Amino acid sequence: MTTYSRRTFLAGAAAAFILPKGAIAQTAPRMHVFKDPNCGCCSAWIAILEEDGFQITTEARTNAALVEEKVRRGIPASMASCHTADVTGYAIEGHVPAADIRRLLAERPDAIGLAVPGMPYGSPGMGPEHQREAYDVHLIRRDGRTEVFTRYEAAA
Repeated sequence: MTTYSRRTFLAGAAAAFILPKGAIAQTAPRMHVFKDPNCGCCSAWIAILEEDGFQITTEARTNAALVEEKVRRGIPASMASCHTADVTGYAIEGHVPAADIRRLLAERPDAIGLAVPGMPYGSPGMGPEHQREAYDVHLIRRDGRTEVFTRYEAAA
């Protein structure tokens, strides 16, 4: 009969639960971003989301085609920003923080998606967070109404 020490047993049990390489990537949220090919802030936002574990593909669009994409997805003009993304059927408009996108995916509200209108300084991809101006992330309802999903106060 073989006997195992507590340490050997725990090490073996832990090894059994380690995910194979790439398993996290398979469960990471996938996002497709429509953006101007020359926009640096859009690229900075994408890099931040990729660091947070999102799998992102991009599609270059002209300004007119970007506006058409926003209209097609039901994003009100007052909520518009520089880029539009799709993540599991939700629209993400502008510099929305990764934590808010993850919350949206966890809660799954009956909505079009999230928006950070304009390009507020200090939002992801728009400058240092420690110099952030106050901004809101809006939930866009299917009837076009919006409500504050998350409020970010100005940095002190």
